[in-house]
Amino acid sequence: MATEEVNKLQSLPPYPEMIMKALEALNEADGSSKSAISKYIETTYGELPDETVLGSHLNKMKESGELAFKQNNYMKADSKCPHQRGDVEEPPKPKVPFATRHCLCPPPRPRGRPPKRPLMPPP
Repeated sequence: MATEEVNKLQSLPPYPEMIMKALEALNEADGSSKSAISKYIETTYGELPDETVLGSHLNKMKESGELAFKQNNYMKADSKCPHQRGDVEEPPKPKVPFATRHCLCPPPRPRGRPPKRPLMPPP
């Protein structure tokens, strides 16, 4: 029985290929969720050995730029794909020199605990 499982695993294509085929077949405008991808792969290729492997491959493909992730959905990364945070560089804000700042703050307090003030001076 163990040899059947090994042969079955060897006959499966690599995970990234199965994921891309699932995304092509599902062809949803907003992308496909992880559960939809796993259901498609299970119906097409049979039961997968472990679902955490699918999640790790999805994360690797997302980090490498093959997939885009938006609102819990995975989609192919294309030119029409929405940008992710940090993709667009914004120019830095101009820094205001310290001399031109007008601060109406009180002077800084000294360090440490303030000394006790006795109510009445000692006799």
